[in-house]
Amino acid sequence: MTVRFQAKGNRGEIWLYDQVGATFFGDGVSAKSFQKDLSALGKVSVINLHINSPGGDVFDGFAIYNMLAQHPARLEVDVDGVAASIASIIAMAGDEIRIAKNAQLMIHNPRGFAAGDESEMLRVADLLKSIKGNLVTTYQDRTGNKADQLAAWMDAETWFGAEAAVQHGFANSVTRETAVTACFGLMNDFRNVPDALKRRLQGSAQQGELDVRRLAIEEQGRRLASRLT
Repeated sequence: MTVRFQAKGNRGEIWLYDQVGATFFGDGVSAKSFQKDLSALGKVSVINLHINSPGGDVFDGFAIYNMLAQHPARLEVDVDGVAASIASIIAMAGDEIRIAKNAQLMIHNPRGFAAGDESEMLRVADLLKSIKGNLVTTYQDRTGNKADQLAAWMDAETWFGAEAAVQHGFANSVTRETAVTACFGLMNDFRNVPDALKRRLQGSAQQGELDVRRLAIEEQGRRLASRLT
């Protein structure tokens, strides 16, 4: 997984191929690091944002969305693999949103954790309700769908294929299929992952196991060779 920024002339390219929000292990992209790299692109007039992300931290995601929405450059978004959860909100910042034929966009309710007494549980519930309202408004402004329809889709954790994403206003057009692997723990995090995406994920996991085994065999070979010389 990676996040990469690149400027060529008046055009900037961003690959958001990671989860949103920095983690304890140092992966993921924080709003702070995104802002620093976005500024480093300089005075570009067009930014092409490629997304393959399972989402992540909602506050980092909203901050990244706002940075992009307020940027003076024209923003072209390509959903290359998956734009799930808060990553789908980031996609909504695009002046033009394209989605690959074999890609997916997913929206769902915000989630959180709470520990404490009744008042703390109620506080977290109120916060989640407020966040959902912000999510609905952002989707509504970009897609034109009614708030109650968007809320129902979020309740159901709805996955949109490319054609459905265009039909319901989450994207402007469908592009050719890509070979991007959605290498995230989607099946552990979400309950309605489409079967086609599950097969891609399972194939990626099997290939990952083969790669690990190959590296282990190569390492054993190097150790054996060092003993023989």
